[in-house]
Amino acid sequence: MPRSVPIELLSFRRTFALLMVLVAVPSAGLTGLGVVAILNERAAVEKRLAAVWQDRLDTLSTRLRQALDASSVERADGAVRVTAPSGLRLSGAGCRLWHDVLESPDTDLVAALTPVRSQLAFLPERPSFLSLPGPTGPVLIVALRTSDGVLGAELSPRGLEQLLAQSGQDLRGKGEQVRFELTPVQPARTGLVGKFIGGVPGAKNALEVTPLAERPLPAPLQEFQLRAMPEAGDPVAFASLRNRLVYAGLLGAFYATLVVGVVYTARALYLQARLSRLKTDFVSLVSHELRTPLTSIRMFIETLALGRVKDPAQTQEVLELLQRETERLSAMIERVLDWARLGSGRQRYRTERLTPQQIIDASLDAFRAQRLDSKVELRCEMPEPLPVVEGDREALAGALLNLLHNAYKYSGAEKRIELRAGIRSGGVDIEVEDHGVGIAKRDRKRVFDRFYRVDNLLTRQTEGSGLGLSISRRIIEAHGGKLTVKSELGKGSTFTIHLPAAKEAEA
Repeated sequence: MPRSVPIELLSFRRTFALLMVLVAVPSAGLTGLGVVAILNERAAVEKRLAAVWQDRLDTLSTRLRQALDASSVERADGAVRVTAPSGLRLSGAGCRLWHDVLESPDTDLVAALTPVRSQLAFLPERPSFLSLPGPTGPVLIVALRTSDGVLGAELSPRGLEQLLAQSGQDLRGKGEQVRFELTPVQPARTGLVGKFIGGVPGAKNALEVTPLAERPLPAPLQEFQLRAMPEAGDPVAFASLRNRLVYAGLLGAFYATLVVGVVYTARALYLQARLSRLKTDFVSLVSHELRTPLTSIRMFIETLALGRVKDPAQTQEVLELLQRETERLSAMIERVLDWARLGSGRQRYRTERLTPQQIIDASLDAFRAQRLDSKVELRCEMPEPLPVVEGDREALAGALLNLLHNAYKYSGAEKRIELRAGIRSGGVDIEVEDHGVGIAKRDRKRVFDRFYRVDNLLTRQTEGSGLGLSISRRIIEAHGGKLTVKSELGKGSTFTIHLPAAKEAEA
């Protein structure tokens, strides 16, 4: 027949499946959004940096125009000399328009001025800065109309570069390796290849360094533009990589936390389901064990009531059996009550100074009284003197008695138990050793759990509720001690109670 699955475990599986669905769907959506954000991070960073540097270029454009307007323009040797407010010389090759004749040592400058030669005569009588297209690129000139004609000069690229550096010195943040350039406005790309290069960011970046921002100058300097160019590395790539690493780290931390949370939640659900099953089994087990002595008591009482026993000796034997079954029933009920009190924290202890001998004697007396008809070899080794301890005599003796009963039940056919006491770590160790079946390594930590019983042939044939070791451990820990076990399959087990010595005894 197929093995039935407990309802609690089925409920656990359904709850865990629902939990995984509720976690997996939002996580998948979040992961998708995170991947899309990471892929689009470069474009987002580029836009943010462009907006920041665009504002700075606007400020620099205003400052450049103000610096040119405030520059000193003087006549010198048939041309003009331009000096910035800071004393920086800006003028380069000069030119002169005299009786409709252009004169300049720079042929490119002459070629740029020739198309607008007729318009130069209508310039205002103050210095005018303007940009003109030339055969090798646009030029930036200053022109001054005088009574002798028009005098002018080309502004030096080196001088303009220094002027930009001075004007934008405070526009760069700390650690920002960016320079400002005054460059000709790039003509629109034409043709299939040009449009392709202009439309594909990867191809464009591979051919030239991408500026952080560009700003065309207003007329009459419209032939030129200001650019913010990175000097070391690509800040967009650096910021994008940094953000991607942050996103990846946060995503990794999220999933690590999620996995840990799911594992702990699943473990908690599983333990609750298992505990519910153990409680159900415990109720069934206790009901069965209580029914056995109750049935015996009822049978013996009916026997006596019906007068079936005539011999006084037989009557005495029946009465002794009744007493034994009654004590057995009381012990079961008391154990359940002890566990209930310990679990709810209502257990109260009457603390007194005790010698280990008193604890051991009380537990041995109770053990021998309950095992009068049992053949058991019990050896006790206890050196003198031992430190005095503090605790509740009945509770500590009960904890030790549980260990003795446990050793007796799981000793198999050879009922040989050794009880030892000694001094260790400023306290007292009380050991109970049996030579029975032993405990597997996987079960050693769980034997102290409530309702837990090692699953083997001997335990299935032995009475027990799975509470004895749990109760003993709680009692020992409530007295500041510790209960441990050492065991090996087929060779037996050794349970050790460690109790701290009383403070006065230590002194």
